[in-house]
Amino acid sequence: MNLYFDCNFGISGDMSVAALLDLGVDIKNLQKALDSLKLYNEFTYKISKVNINSIQASDFDVILPSHHHHIHEHRNLNDVNNIIDKAEMSDNAKNLAKKIFKIVAEAEAKVHAKDINEIHFHEVGAIDSIVDIISFSVLYEEINPDKIYFSTLSEGQGSVECRHGTLSVPVPAVCEIASKYKIPIKITDNQGEMITPTGIAICASLFSGEKLPDEIIIEKIGYGAGKRKYKNPILRALLIN
Repeated sequence: MNLYFDCNFGISGDMSVAALLDLGVDIKNLQKALDSLKLYNEFTYKISKVNINSIQASDFDVILPSHHHHIHEHRNLNDVNNIIDKAEMSDNAKNLAKKIFKIVAEAEAKVHAKDINEIHFHEVGAIDSIVDIISFSVLYEEINPDKIYFSTLSEGQGSVECRHGTLSVPVPAVCEIASKYKIPIKITDNQGEMITPTGIAICASLFSGEKLPDEIIIEKIGYGAGKRKYKNPILRALLIN
């Protein structure tokens, strides 16, 4: 069985997790992995169904406490890798999670002109990114596809507000990852950010450049809801033969 991500309406960490959940992947190992992080005071999570343009999709929401900005503000890549090492998940899932984080970390380090080992990341160090990437890695390991394909990634226009101020879309880290891994991006009329650094790092970690076959048989479809306010924030994951 192969896996195809239809990224015509963007890709982010939570959308990727939600799309795999919507395929009906067993969540027992996901629950075990997230519980084993023992970061109870930092996050909870909710899995639910939502409607996006009348299509029912799964939503994966990492919920942060209101006092979150006072705690664990400055995790770096070593801190994140230590969290992954202690988690109850397979070695393959751990390796994938570390690979995704390293891709984001390298991009952020280049953007900020700092060494990868000294920079503190606003994206990779955030607890919601940690949860999204670990969750994706566990669920992907559950599916264990023979091959994975990605459509061209679609991005919006304009700007987005973040910790560093106002950034043009695609944001710098997304541009760096797309450039390094030669990932094609299509600019759409949507206003706002459709590709997050976590989303494109997930793509880069698995991207082979191989094109989808001319003919496929679709076995199952998963819809992952996004939270950005643009036309159709939804990511499709298709199990195909």
